[in-house]
Amino acid sequence: MPETVTREDSAGVATITMLRPGLSTTMRRELLEVVRAVEADESVRAVLFTGTGRAFCVGQDLHESRARRAGEEPEGDPDAPLPVLVEEYNPLVLALSGLRVPLVVGMNGACAGAGLGLALTGDLRVAAAGAKITTAFAGVALSSDSGVASRLVHCVGGARAAELLLLPEPFLAETALQWGLVHRVVPPEQVHAEAWALAARLAAGPTVAYRAIKTVLATAATDSLEETLALEARLQTGAGRAADHREAVEAFLAKRPPVFTGR
Repeated sequence: MPETVTREDSAGVATITMLRPGLSTTMRRELLEVVRAVEADESVRAVLFTGTGRAFCVGQDLHESRARRAGEEPEGDPDAPLPVLVEEYNPLVLALSGLRVPLVVGMNGACAGAGLGLALTGDLRVAAAGAKITTAFAGVALSSDSGVASRLVHCVGGARAAELLLLPEPFLAETALQWGLVHRVVPPEQVHAEAWALAARLAAGPTVAYRAIKTVLATAATDSLEETLALEARLQTGAGRAADHREAVEAFLAKRPPVFTGR
């Protein structure tokens, strides 16, 4: 059983909870294992990803990082990719970003560094009022990782992304809401309930259509209009053949709420 991550399933929602604020080696590996298991589970129709206590995730466990670096050889290829990023962080970010179902992130508290990268993988983000957020990397003399630079550019534009990365001053969840980094801000004690309600709503929705929408959104910012139109045409074919589309049409004509099955 995982020591640092829990998974609970209810009403088609898989809730993944980090039990510690710092991303230790054990936590990164257990989290990746749980995310991959959720992705392979066809009964899951939405995911809620959250933390515990006063912090969502503050990034790398710096105590463990210092101990690891103390045992590293001082020499080596300075251009070689850092193994911990290639083997652990990058697969985790890709696994969360690639979930076939909607991902709601409940940012229950402080969020920094790679923790921000994990939060930004969500399709929807609910943050605790007053929670402090920071990129943190430059503050510990590191470049960005976990996709933070890419996500920030897409969310807030290049100019603000540069400011947030070069001058890593903390900002509040309320500011993040104004910038479009989070979608809702609620009192800390309401984060889980609000995020779960969103995930449950999505879990009861047209799963095939959601997957198609996630696919389009993943490339819409970089693809040409022609490429996006071609992708939409291909994905619309599959969505139009799904049982949920037929149910939606029948429900509309019968003037009743649709009941989606995720197929």
